[in-house]
Amino acid sequence: MRSDIMKQGLDRAPHRSLWKALGITDQELERPLIGVVNSFNEVVPGHVHLKDITSGVKRGICMAGGTPLEFSTVAVCDGIAQGHSGMKYSLASRELIADSIELMASAQPFDGLVMVTACDKVVPGMLMAAARLNIPALIVSGGPMLAGNLHGKKTSLVNIFEAVGAVKAGKMSEEELKEHEESVCPGCGSCAGMFTANSMNCLTEALGMALPGNGTIPAVSAARRRIAKDSGMRVVELVNENIKPSDILSIEAFENALAVDMALGCSTNSVLHLPAVANEAGFSINLDKINEVSERTPNLCRLSPAGEYHVEDLDEAGGISALLAQLAGKNLLKTGVNTVTGRSLGENIKGASVHRSDVIRSIDDPHSSSGGIAVLRGNLAPEGAVVKKSAVASKMYTHRGPARVFNSEEEATEGIANGVIQKGDVVVIRYEGPRGGPGMREMLGPTATLAGMGLDQDVALITDGRFSGATRGASIGHISPEAAARGAIAALQDGDIINIDIDNCRLNVELSDEDLSARLANWTEPEPKINHGYLRRYARMVTSASTGAVFK
Repeated sequence: MRSDIMKQGLDRAPHRSLWKALGITDQELERPLIGVVNSFNEVVPGHVHLKDITSGVKRGICMAGGTPLEFSTVAVCDGIAQGHSGMKYSLASRELIADSIELMASAQPFDGLVMVTACDKVVPGMLMAAARLNIPALIVSGGPMLAGNLHGKKTSLVNIFEAVGAVKAGKMSEEELKEHEESVCPGCGSCAGMFTANSMNCLTEALGMALPGNGTIPAVSAARRRIAKDSGMRVVELVNENIKPSDILSIEAFENALAVDMALGCSTNSVLHLPAVANEAGFSINLDKINEVSERTPNLCRLSPAGEYHVEDLDEAGGISALLAQLAGKNLLKTGVNTVTGRSLGENIKGASVHRSDVIRSIDDPHSSSGGIAVLRGNLAPEGAVVKKSAVASKMYTHRGPARVFNSEEEATEGIANGVIQKGDVVVIRYEGPRGGPGMREMLGPTATLAGMGLDQDVALITDGRFSGATRGASIGHISPEAAARGAIAALQDGDIINIDIDNCRLNVELSDEDLSARLANWTEPEPKINHGYLRRYARMVTSASTGAVFK
Protein backbone atom coordinates (compact mmCIF):
# COMPACT_ATOMS: atom_id res chain seq x y z
CA MET A 1 0.00 0.00 0.00
CA ARG A 2 1.09 3.58 -0.64
CA SER A 3 0.89 4.38 3.06
CA ASP A 4 3.45 1.69 3.93
CA ILE A 5 6.20 4.22 3.33
CA MET A 6 5.20 6.02 6.52
CA LYS A 7 4.14 3.14 8.75
CA GLN A 8 6.04 -0.08 7.98
CA GLY A 9 9.43 -1.28 9.22
CA LEU A 10 11.95 -0.56 11.95
CA ASP A 11 12.71 2.97 10.78
CA ARG A 12 9.05 3.92 11.01
CA ALA A 13 8.70 3.34 14.76
CA PRO A 14 8.78 7.14 15.35
CA HIS A 15 6.07 7.58 12.76
CA ARG A 16 3.89 4.90 14.36
CA SER A 17 4.31 6.59 17.71
CA LEU A 18 2.86 9.77 16.24
CA TRP A 19 -0.07 7.87 14.78
CA LYS A 20 -0.65 6.34 18.19
CA ALA A 21 -0.70 9.81 19.69
CA LEU A 22 -3.91 10.21 17.67
CA GLY A 23 -5.36 7.12 19.34
CA ILE A 24 -4.85 4.94 16.27
CA THR A 25 -4.22 1.25 16.97
CA ASP A 26 -1.90 -1.20 15.28
CA GLN A 27 -4.93 -2.87 13.70
CA GLU A 28 -6.06 0.44 12.18
CA LEU A 29 -2.55 1.08 10.84
CA GLU A 30 -2.61 -2.25 9.03
CA ARG A 31 -5.67 -1.15 7.06
CA PRO A 32 -5.74 1.19 4.04
CA LEU A 33 -5.39 4.78 5.24
CA ILE A 34 -8.01 6.93 3.53
CA GLY A 35 -7.76 10.71 3.55
CA VAL A 36 -11.16 12.37 3.86
CA VAL A 37 -11.07 15.95 2.62
CA ASN A 38 -13.81 17.93 4.36
CA SER A 39 -14.56 21.44 3.05
CA PHE A 40 -16.89 22.13 5.98
CA ASN A 41 -17.15 25.65 7.35
CA GLU A 42 -19.77 27.76 9.07
CA VAL A 43 -19.83 30.38 6.32
CA VAL A 44 -21.20 28.57 3.25
CA PRO A 45 -24.75 27.08 3.19
CA GLY A 46 -23.54 24.32 0.87
CA HIS A 47 -20.88 23.29 3.39
CA VAL A 48 -22.42 23.93 6.79
CA HIS A 49 -23.77 20.35 7.00
CA LEU A 50 -20.67 18.59 5.69
CA LYS A 51 -19.64 17.31 9.12
CA ASP A 52 -22.72 15.10 8.88
CA ILE A 53 -21.90 13.95 5.34
CA THR A 54 -18.25 13.36 6.24
CA SER A 55 -19.31 11.31 9.25
CA GLY A 56 -21.22 9.03 6.89
CA VAL A 57 -18.19 8.72 4.60
CA LYS A 58 -15.96 7.78 7.53
CA ARG A 59 -18.44 5.18 8.76
CA GLY A 60 -18.49 3.66 5.28
CA ILE A 61 -14.68 3.51 5.20
CA CYS A 62 -14.63 1.73 8.55
CA MET A 63 -17.37 -0.68 7.42
CA ALA A 64 -15.23 -1.67 4.43
CA GLY A 65 -12.07 -2.21 6.49
CA GLY A 66 -10.29 1.12 5.99
CA THR A 67 -9.07 3.78 8.41
CA PRO A 68 -10.43 7.29 7.72
CA LEU A 69 -8.25 10.34 8.42
CA GLU A 70 -10.01 13.65 8.01
CA PHE A 71 -8.47 16.98 7.00
CA SER A 72 -9.91 20.24 5.68
CA THR A 73 -9.66 22.73 2.87
CA VAL A 74 -11.17 26.15 2.18
CA ALA A 75 -14.51 27.01 0.55
CA VAL A 76 -15.82 30.40 -0.59
CA CYS A 77 -19.54 31.21 -0.91
CA ASP A 78 -19.91 32.88 -4.29
CA GLY A 79 -23.28 34.30 -3.33
CA ILE A 80 -21.93 36.06 -0.24
CA ALA A 81 -18.82 37.14 -2.17
CA GLN A 82 -20.86 38.70 -5.01
CA GLY A 83 -20.63 42.39 -5.77
CA HIS A 84 -17.54 43.30 -3.74
CA SER A 85 -13.83 42.59 -3.64
CA GLY A 86 -14.42 39.20 -2.01
CA MET A 87 -15.40 37.75 -5.39
CA LYS A 88 -11.82 38.26 -6.59
CA TYR A 89 -10.84 35.37 -4.33
CA SER A 90 -13.42 32.85 -5.52
CA LEU A 91 -11.90 31.46 -8.72
CA ALA A 92 -8.45 31.97 -7.22
CA SER A 93 -9.40 29.58 -4.42
CA ARG A 94 -9.61 26.70 -6.92
CA GLU A 95 -5.82 26.48 -7.32
CA LEU A 96 -5.35 26.86 -3.55
CA ILE A 97 -7.75 23.97 -2.90
CA ALA A 98 -5.96 21.70 -5.36
CA ASP A 99 -2.57 22.64 -3.93
CA SER A 100 -3.65 22.14 -0.30
CA ILE A 101 -4.96 18.65 -1.01
CA GLU A 102 -1.79 17.76 -2.92
CA LEU A 103 0.27 18.95 0.05
CA MET A 104 -1.65 16.94 2.63
CA ALA A 105 -1.90 13.75 0.56
CA SER A 106 1.77 13.87 -0.42
CA ALA A 107 3.23 14.75 2.97
CA GLN A 108 1.14 11.92 4.45
CA PRO A 109 0.86 9.37 1.60
CA PHE A 110 -2.70 8.12 1.90
CA ASP A 111 -3.83 5.03 0.05
CA GLY A 112 -6.99 6.72 -1.18
CA LEU A 113 -9.05 9.90 -0.91
CA VAL A 114 -12.70 10.83 -0.53
CA MET A 115 -13.33 14.50 -1.24
CA VAL A 116 -16.42 15.94 0.40
CA THR A 117 -17.56 19.10 -1.33
CA ALA A 118 -20.53 21.16 -2.45
CA CYS A 119 -19.84 24.53 -4.00
CA ASP A 120 -18.47 26.28 -7.02
CA LYS A 121 -14.66 26.24 -7.05
CA VAL A 122 -14.29 23.42 -4.51
CA VAL A 123 -15.57 20.68 -6.82
CA PRO A 124 -13.14 21.41 -9.68
CA GLY A 125 -10.31 22.10 -7.22
CA MET A 126 -10.81 18.64 -5.74
CA LEU A 127 -11.05 17.02 -9.18
CA MET A 128 -7.80 18.76 -10.16
CA ALA A 129 -6.12 17.39 -7.04
CA ALA A 130 -7.44 13.89 -7.74
CA ALA A 131 -6.05 13.95 -11.27
CA ARG A 132 -2.72 15.39 -10.11
CA LEU A 133 -2.18 12.90 -7.28
CA ASN A 134 -3.56 9.94 -9.22
CA ILE A 135 -4.39 7.78 -6.21
CA PRO A 136 -7.76 6.02 -5.80
CA ALA A 137 -10.28 8.80 -5.17
CA LEU A 138 -13.88 9.82 -5.56
CA ILE A 139 -16.07 12.88 -4.99
CA VAL A 140 -18.99 13.15 -2.55
CA SER A 141 -21.23 16.20 -2.75
CA GLY A 142 -23.21 17.62 0.13
CA GLY A 143 -26.13 17.88 -2.31
CA PRO A 144 -28.35 20.66 -3.61
CA MET A 145 -30.46 22.98 -1.48
CA LEU A 146 -34.21 22.58 -1.77
CA ALA A 147 -35.96 25.36 -3.66
CA GLY A 148 -37.61 28.09 -1.65
CA ASN A 149 -41.31 28.76 -1.76
CA LEU A 150 -42.94 32.17 -1.95
CA HIS A 151 -46.73 32.35 -2.28
CA GLY A 152 -46.81 28.85 -3.78
CA LYS A 153 -44.05 29.50 -6.34
CA LYS A 154 -40.64 27.84 -6.17
CA THR A 155 -37.74 30.26 -5.84
CA SER A 156 -33.95 30.22 -5.50
CA LEU A 157 -31.04 32.59 -5.01
CA VAL A 158 -31.38 34.12 -8.49
CA ASN A 159 -34.82 35.44 -7.57
CA ILE A 160 -33.53 37.59 -4.72
CA PHE A 161 -30.77 39.06 -6.90
CA GLU A 162 -33.33 39.93 -9.57
CA ALA A 163 -35.69 41.28 -6.92
CA VAL A 164 -33.05 43.87 -5.98
CA GLY A 165 -33.16 45.12 -9.57
CA ALA A 166 -36.94 45.22 -9.45
CA VAL A 167 -36.84 47.40 -6.32
CA LYS A 168 -34.35 49.76 -7.98
CA ALA A 169 -36.69 50.01 -10.99
CA GLY A 170 -39.69 50.74 -8.77
CA LYS A 171 -41.36 47.46 -9.71
CA MET A 172 -41.22 45.93 -6.22
CA SER A 173 -41.43 47.26 -2.69
CA GLU A 174 -38.76 46.74 -0.05
CA GLU A 175 -41.35 44.78 1.95
CA GLU A 176 -41.72 42.33 -0.94
CA LEU A 177 -37.93 42.12 -1.20
CA LYS A 178 -37.83 41.15 2.46
CA GLU A 179 -40.24 38.29 1.74
CA HIS A 180 -37.84 37.00 -0.90
CA GLU A 181 -34.93 37.37 1.50
CA GLU A 182 -36.68 35.17 4.06
CA SER A 183 -37.76 32.43 1.65
CA VAL A 184 -35.42 31.79 -1.28
CA CYS A 185 -32.73 29.82 0.61
CA PRO A 186 -34.62 27.47 2.96
CA GLY A 187 -31.66 25.49 4.32
CA CYS A 188 -28.34 23.76 3.73
CA GLY A 189 -27.04 22.68 0.36
CA SER A 190 -25.69 24.21 -2.82
CA CYS A 191 -28.12 26.79 -4.25
CA ALA A 192 -31.09 25.08 -5.84
CA GLY A 193 -30.75 25.93 -9.55
CA MET A 194 -28.40 24.70 -12.25
CA PHE A 195 -25.79 27.15 -11.03
CA THR A 196 -22.06 26.40 -10.95
CA ALA A 197 -22.00 24.21 -7.83
CA ASN A 198 -24.76 21.90 -9.01
CA SER A 199 -23.41 21.96 -12.58
CA MET A 200 -20.04 20.70 -11.42
CA ASN A 201 -21.50 18.11 -9.05
CA CYS A 202 -23.64 16.73 -11.88
CA LEU A 203 -20.57 16.61 -14.11
CA THR A 204 -18.69 14.50 -11.53
CA GLU A 205 -21.15 11.74 -12.41
CA ALA A 206 -20.65 12.23 -16.13
CA LEU A 207 -16.87 12.07 -15.66
CA GLY A 208 -17.23 8.83 -13.71
CA MET A 209 -15.65 10.29 -10.55
CA ALA A 210 -18.70 9.99 -8.28
CA LEU A 211 -21.40 7.43 -7.56
CA PRO A 212 -24.72 7.76 -9.42
CA GLY A 213 -26.98 10.27 -7.66
CA ASN A 214 -24.12 12.43 -6.40
CA GLY A 215 -25.18 15.45 -8.44
CA THR A 216 -28.88 15.65 -7.63
CA ILE A 217 -29.85 13.93 -4.34
CA PRO A 218 -30.99 16.79 -2.04
CA ALA A 219 -28.77 17.84 0.86
CA VAL A 220 -31.43 17.19 3.48
CA SER A 221 -32.40 13.68 2.37
CA ALA A 222 -31.53 10.38 4.00
CA ALA A 223 -30.42 9.18 0.55
CA ARG A 224 -27.63 11.76 0.71
CA ARG A 225 -26.37 10.16 3.94
CA ARG A 226 -26.56 6.71 2.36
CA ILE A 227 -24.55 7.73 -0.70
CA ALA A 228 -21.93 9.16 1.68
CA LYS A 229 -21.59 5.75 3.36
CA ASP A 230 -21.60 3.95 0.02
CA SER A 231 -18.81 6.25 -1.20
CA GLY A 232 -16.74 5.55 1.91
CA MET A 233 -17.12 1.83 1.34
CA ARG A 234 -16.37 2.14 -2.34
CA VAL A 235 -13.08 4.02 -1.92
CA VAL A 236 -11.62 1.11 0.06
CA GLU A 237 -12.58 -1.18 -2.82
CA LEU A 238 -10.93 1.25 -5.26
CA VAL A 239 -7.72 0.97 -3.23
CA ASN A 240 -7.92 -2.82 -3.19
CA GLU A 241 -8.64 -2.89 -6.94
CA ASN A 242 -5.99 -0.20 -7.64
CA ILE A 243 -8.39 1.89 -9.72
CA LYS A 244 -6.99 5.39 -10.06
CA PRO A 245 -8.26 8.65 -11.62
CA SER A 246 -6.02 8.04 -14.64
CA ASP A 247 -8.10 4.89 -15.30
CA ILE A 248 -11.26 7.01 -15.37
CA LEU A 249 -10.41 10.53 -16.56
CA SER A 250 -9.87 9.72 -20.23
CA ILE A 251 -10.46 12.16 -23.07
CA GLU A 252 -13.67 10.22 -23.77
CA ALA A 253 -14.83 10.89 -20.18
CA PHE A 254 -14.33 14.62 -20.71
CA GLU A 255 -16.28 14.49 -23.97
CA ASN A 256 -19.09 12.74 -22.07
CA ALA A 257 -19.01 15.51 -19.47
CA LEU A 258 -19.21 18.16 -22.19
CA ALA A 259 -22.22 16.39 -23.70
CA VAL A 260 -24.00 16.35 -20.33
CA ASP A 261 -23.00 19.99 -19.86
CA MET A 262 -24.77 20.88 -23.13
CA ALA A 263 -27.83 18.73 -22.46
CA LEU A 264 -28.28 20.21 -18.97
CA GLY A 265 -27.49 23.83 -19.86
CA CYS A 266 -24.86 24.08 -17.15
CA SER A 267 -23.13 27.18 -15.85
CA THR A 268 -20.62 28.79 -18.21
CA ASN A 269 -18.08 28.32 -15.41
CA SER A 270 -17.89 24.69 -16.49
CA VAL A 271 -16.00 25.97 -19.54
CA LEU A 272 -13.29 27.16 -17.14
CA HIS A 273 -13.27 24.10 -14.93
CA LEU A 274 -13.42 21.12 -17.31
CA PRO A 275 -10.33 22.32 -19.25
CA ALA A 276 -8.53 22.90 -15.93
CA VAL A 277 -9.27 19.36 -14.72
CA ALA A 278 -8.36 17.94 -18.13
CA ASN A 279 -5.06 19.82 -17.98
CA GLU A 280 -4.20 18.02 -14.73
CA ALA A 281 -5.14 14.71 -16.36
CA GLY A 282 -2.79 15.41 -19.28
CA PHE A 283 -5.36 16.45 -21.88
CA SER A 284 -6.21 19.69 -23.64
CA ILE A 285 -9.78 20.84 -24.22
CA ASN A 286 -9.90 23.87 -26.49
CA LEU A 287 -12.97 26.00 -26.97
CA ASP A 288 -13.58 24.68 -30.48
CA LYS A 289 -14.15 21.23 -28.99
CA ILE A 290 -16.90 22.73 -26.82
CA ASN A 291 -18.72 24.10 -29.86
CA GLU A 292 -18.22 20.78 -31.66
CA VAL A 293 -19.89 18.86 -28.83
CA SER A 294 -22.60 21.52 -28.46
CA GLU A 295 -23.46 21.31 -32.15
CA ARG A 296 -24.31 17.60 -31.92
CA THR A 297 -25.88 17.55 -28.44
CA PRO A 298 -29.50 18.64 -27.91
CA ASN A 299 -30.47 20.73 -24.89
CA LEU A 300 -32.89 18.59 -22.85
CA CYS A 301 -33.21 20.55 -19.58
CA ARG A 302 -34.10 24.13 -18.70
CA LEU A 303 -33.47 24.46 -14.98
CA SER A 304 -33.29 27.75 -13.11
CA PRO A 305 -32.16 30.32 -14.24
CA ALA A 306 -33.08 29.12 -17.76
CA GLY A 307 -36.46 27.73 -16.65
CA GLU A 308 -38.82 27.10 -13.78
CA TYR A 309 -37.37 23.82 -12.51
CA HIS A 310 -34.69 23.17 -9.89
CA VAL A 311 -32.24 20.38 -9.13
CA GLU A 312 -34.71 18.66 -6.83
CA ASP A 313 -36.99 18.32 -9.89
CA LEU A 314 -34.10 16.88 -11.90
CA ASP A 315 -33.60 14.31 -9.14
CA GLU A 316 -37.31 13.39 -9.23
CA ALA A 317 -37.05 13.05 -13.01
CA GLY A 318 -34.40 10.34 -12.68
CA GLY A 319 -31.28 12.41 -12.16
CA ILE A 320 -28.11 12.36 -14.22
CA SER A 321 -28.44 8.63 -14.91
CA ALA A 322 -31.73 9.26 -16.73
CA LEU A 323 -30.18 12.10 -18.71
CA LEU A 324 -27.17 9.95 -19.59
CA ALA A 325 -29.50 7.20 -20.77
CA GLN A 326 -31.26 9.66 -23.10
CA LEU A 327 -27.95 10.71 -24.63
CA ALA A 328 -26.66 7.15 -24.85
CA GLY A 329 -29.82 6.14 -26.73
CA LYS A 330 -28.68 8.31 -29.62
CA ASN A 331 -25.01 7.28 -29.39
CA LEU A 332 -23.99 10.67 -28.01
CA LEU A 333 -21.85 9.17 -25.23
CA LYS A 334 -18.86 6.86 -24.98
CA THR A 335 -20.55 4.31 -22.71
CA GLY A 336 -17.54 1.99 -22.40
CA VAL A 337 -15.55 4.38 -20.19
CA ASN A 338 -14.59 3.37 -16.65
CA THR A 339 -16.15 4.86 -13.53
CA VAL A 340 -15.50 4.74 -9.78
CA THR A 341 -18.23 2.12 -9.42
CA GLY A 342 -15.88 -0.38 -11.07
CA ARG A 343 -18.41 -0.70 -13.89
CA SER A 344 -18.60 1.12 -17.21
CA LEU A 345 -20.79 4.17 -17.66
CA GLY A 346 -23.13 2.09 -19.80
CA GLU A 347 -23.49 -0.51 -17.05
CA ASN A 348 -24.17 2.24 -14.48
CA ILE A 349 -27.11 3.64 -16.44
CA LYS A 350 -28.63 0.34 -17.57
CA GLY A 351 -32.33 0.49 -16.80
CA ALA A 352 -32.33 4.24 -16.00
CA SER A 353 -35.40 6.05 -17.27
CA VAL A 354 -36.99 9.48 -17.23
CA HIS A 355 -39.83 9.87 -14.72
CA ARG A 356 -40.74 13.47 -15.59
CA SER A 357 -40.56 14.39 -19.27
CA ASP A 358 -41.33 18.01 -18.41
CA VAL A 359 -37.94 18.23 -16.64
CA ILE A 360 -35.85 15.97 -18.89
CA ARG A 361 -37.15 16.24 -22.42
CA SER A 362 -37.03 13.27 -24.77
CA ILE A 363 -34.03 13.36 -27.06
CA ASP A 364 -36.55 13.41 -29.91
CA ASP A 365 -38.27 16.50 -28.46
CA PRO A 366 -35.47 18.73 -27.12
CA HIS A 367 -35.65 22.37 -26.17
CA SER A 368 -33.12 22.97 -28.94
CA SER A 369 -31.13 20.78 -31.29
CA SER A 370 -27.83 22.17 -30.02
CA GLY A 371 -26.39 22.49 -26.53
CA GLY A 372 -26.89 25.03 -23.77
CA ILE A 373 -23.47 26.72 -24.08
CA ALA A 374 -21.87 28.43 -27.08
CA VAL A 375 -18.35 29.73 -27.63
CA LEU A 376 -18.19 32.91 -29.68
CA ARG A 377 -15.22 34.24 -31.65
CA GLY A 378 -14.52 37.36 -33.68
CA ASN A 379 -12.35 40.46 -33.66
CA LEU A 380 -13.54 41.23 -30.12
CA ALA A 381 -12.74 37.72 -28.85
CA PRO A 382 -10.21 36.04 -31.13
CA GLU A 383 -9.43 33.45 -28.44
CA GLY A 384 -13.08 32.98 -27.56
CA ALA A 385 -15.95 34.08 -25.31
CA VAL A 386 -18.71 32.04 -23.68
CA VAL A 387 -22.48 32.42 -23.34
CA LYS A 388 -25.16 30.26 -21.68
CA LYS A 389 -27.29 30.07 -24.80
CA SER A 390 -30.13 28.19 -23.09
CA ALA A 391 -30.72 31.15 -20.74
CA VAL A 392 -30.86 33.77 -23.52
CA ALA A 393 -34.17 34.96 -24.96
CA SER A 394 -34.32 33.93 -28.63
CA LYS A 395 -34.78 37.56 -29.74
CA MET A 396 -31.30 38.29 -28.33
CA TYR A 397 -29.52 35.55 -30.28
CA THR A 398 -28.63 38.33 -32.68
CA HIS A 399 -28.11 41.83 -31.37
CA ARG A 400 -26.44 44.98 -32.64
CA GLY A 401 -26.03 47.94 -30.33
CA PRO A 402 -23.79 50.66 -28.95
CA ALA A 403 -21.22 49.90 -26.27
CA ARG A 404 -21.51 51.41 -22.81
CA VAL A 405 -18.05 50.87 -21.39
CA PHE A 406 -17.14 50.42 -17.72
CA ASN A 407 -13.71 49.60 -16.27
CA SER A 408 -14.98 47.62 -13.27
CA GLU A 409 -18.05 45.85 -11.94
CA GLU A 410 -18.58 48.69 -9.45
CA GLU A 411 -18.68 51.28 -12.25
CA ALA A 412 -21.19 49.17 -14.19
CA THR A 413 -23.40 48.58 -11.16
CA GLU A 414 -23.51 52.30 -10.45
CA GLY A 415 -24.26 53.11 -14.09
CA ILE A 416 -27.09 50.58 -14.29
CA ALA A 417 -28.59 51.84 -11.02
CA ASN A 418 -28.40 55.45 -12.27
CA GLY A 419 -30.39 54.61 -15.39
CA VAL A 420 -27.68 55.26 -17.99
CA ILE A 421 -28.39 51.97 -19.76
CA GLN A 422 -31.03 52.10 -22.49
CA LYS A 423 -32.76 49.37 -24.48
CA GLY A 424 -30.47 48.15 -27.23
CA ASP A 425 -27.22 48.92 -25.39
CA VAL A 426 -24.34 46.52 -24.91
CA VAL A 427 -22.88 46.88 -21.42
CA VAL A 428 -19.11 46.31 -21.47
CA ILE A 429 -17.33 45.46 -18.20
CA ARG A 430 -13.57 45.09 -18.59
CA TYR A 431 -10.44 44.70 -16.47
CA GLU A 432 -12.22 41.91 -14.58
CA GLY A 433 -10.40 38.98 -16.19
CA PRO A 434 -8.20 36.42 -14.42
CA ARG A 435 -5.19 38.75 -14.50
CA GLY A 436 -6.87 42.14 -14.58
CA GLY A 437 -9.45 41.57 -11.84
CA PRO A 438 -7.47 39.90 -10.52
CA GLY A 439 -9.50 36.76 -10.01
CA MET A 440 -12.15 37.01 -12.77
CA ARG A 441 -15.16 38.06 -10.74
CA GLU A 442 -18.68 36.88 -11.49
CA MET A 443 -21.14 39.54 -12.65
CA LEU A 444 -24.39 38.22 -11.16
CA GLY A 445 -25.20 41.60 -9.58
CA PRO A 446 -25.27 43.59 -12.85
CA THR A 447 -27.02 40.86 -14.86
CA ALA A 448 -29.64 40.22 -12.16
CA THR A 449 -30.25 43.95 -11.79
CA LEU A 450 -30.84 44.28 -15.53
CA ALA A 451 -33.22 41.29 -15.37
CA GLY A 452 -35.06 42.76 -12.39
CA MET A 453 -35.43 46.05 -14.28
CA GLY A 454 -36.95 44.16 -17.20
CA LEU A 455 -34.03 44.85 -19.54
CA ASP A 456 -32.60 41.33 -19.91
CA GLN A 457 -34.36 40.84 -23.26
CA ASP A 458 -33.20 44.18 -24.66
CA VAL A 459 -29.67 44.70 -23.29
CA ALA A 460 -26.57 42.53 -23.73
CA LEU A 461 -23.61 42.40 -21.38
CA ILE A 462 -20.07 41.41 -22.36
CA THR A 463 -17.07 41.07 -20.06
CA ASP A 464 -13.62 39.59 -19.69
CA GLY A 465 -14.88 38.48 -16.28
CA ARG A 466 -17.35 35.66 -15.84
CA PHE A 467 -20.92 35.00 -14.80
CA SER A 468 -22.62 33.07 -12.05
CA GLY A 469 -24.54 30.01 -13.10
CA ALA A 470 -27.55 31.96 -11.85
CA THR A 471 -27.17 34.55 -14.61
CA ARG A 472 -29.65 34.70 -17.47
CA GLY A 473 -29.89 36.91 -20.53
CA ALA A 474 -27.43 37.76 -23.31
CA SER A 475 -24.48 37.71 -20.94
CA ILE A 476 -21.21 36.91 -22.70
CA GLY A 477 -18.16 36.31 -20.55
CA HIS A 478 -14.57 35.03 -20.64
CA ILE A 479 -13.66 37.41 -23.49
CA SER A 480 -10.11 36.46 -24.42
CA PRO A 481 -7.60 37.97 -24.57
CA GLU A 482 -8.72 40.02 -21.58
CA ALA A 483 -8.27 43.79 -21.33
CA ALA A 484 -5.28 43.50 -19.01
CA ALA A 485 -3.54 41.35 -21.65
CA ARG A 486 -4.12 44.02 -24.33
CA GLY A 487 -7.17 42.29 -25.75
CA ALA A 488 -9.50 44.10 -28.14
CA ILE A 489 -11.98 44.75 -25.34
CA ALA A 490 -9.42 47.23 -23.94
CA ALA A 491 -9.82 49.36 -27.10
CA LEU A 492 -13.61 49.79 -26.88
CA GLN A 493 -15.14 53.23 -26.47
CA ASP A 494 -18.67 54.35 -25.69
CA GLY A 495 -20.78 54.22 -28.84
CA ASP A 496 -18.77 51.55 -30.66
CA ILE A 497 -21.20 49.19 -32.35
CA ILE A 498 -21.06 45.62 -31.03
CA ASN A 499 -22.44 42.84 -33.19
CA ILE A 500 -23.53 39.61 -31.45
CA ASP A 501 -24.56 36.51 -33.42
CA ILE A 502 -24.99 33.57 -31.04
CA ASP A 503 -26.36 31.17 -33.67
CA ASN A 504 -23.23 31.61 -35.77
CA CYS A 505 -20.92 31.91 -32.73
CA ARG A 506 -19.66 35.40 -33.62
CA LEU A 507 -18.78 38.45 -31.51
CA ASN A 508 -17.42 41.52 -33.26
CA VAL A 509 -17.00 45.24 -32.87
CA GLU A 510 -17.62 47.22 -36.04
CA LEU A 511 -14.11 48.61 -36.24
CA SER A 512 -11.43 47.87 -38.82
CA ASP A 513 -8.28 46.00 -37.88
CA GLU A 514 -6.39 49.24 -38.46
CA ASP A 515 -8.63 51.18 -36.05
CA LEU A 516 -8.27 48.51 -33.36
CA SER A 517 -4.50 48.39 -33.80
CA ALA A 518 -4.21 52.17 -33.62
CA ARG A 519 -6.19 52.32 -30.38
CA LEU A 520 -4.23 49.49 -28.79
CA ALA A 521 -0.94 51.10 -29.81
CA ASN A 522 -1.78 53.93 -27.40
CA TRP A 523 -2.93 51.57 -24.64
CA THR A 524 -1.00 51.34 -21.41
CA GLU A 525 -1.57 48.62 -18.86
CA PRO A 526 -3.23 50.03 -15.74
CA GLU A 527 -1.77 49.60 -12.28
CA PRO A 528 -2.80 46.30 -10.64
CA LYS A 529 -5.99 46.64 -8.61
CA ILE A 530 -4.49 44.44 -5.90
CA ASN A 531 -0.73 44.25 -5.58
CA HIS A 532 -0.20 42.27 -2.40
CA GLY A 533 -0.81 38.86 -0.87
CA TYR A 534 -2.15 35.81 -2.66
CA LEU A 535 -3.86 37.74 -5.47
CA ARG A 536 -0.60 39.42 -6.42
CA ARG A 537 0.94 35.99 -6.95
CA TYR A 538 -2.23 34.74 -8.65
CA ALA A 539 -2.25 37.58 -11.19
CA ARG A 540 1.36 36.86 -12.11
CA MET A 541 0.80 33.12 -12.60
CA VAL A 542 -2.71 32.78 -14.05
CA THR A 543 -3.29 32.17 -17.76
CA SER A 544 -6.16 33.16 -20.04
CA ALA A 545 -9.77 32.16 -19.48
CA SER A 546 -9.54 30.40 -22.84
CA THR A 547 -7.17 27.87 -21.24
CA GLY A 548 -9.28 27.40 -18.10
CA ALA A 549 -7.39 30.11 -16.16
CA VAL A 550 -4.86 27.54 -14.99
CA PHE A 551 -1.46 28.52 -13.64
CA LYS A 552 1.55 28.82 -15.94
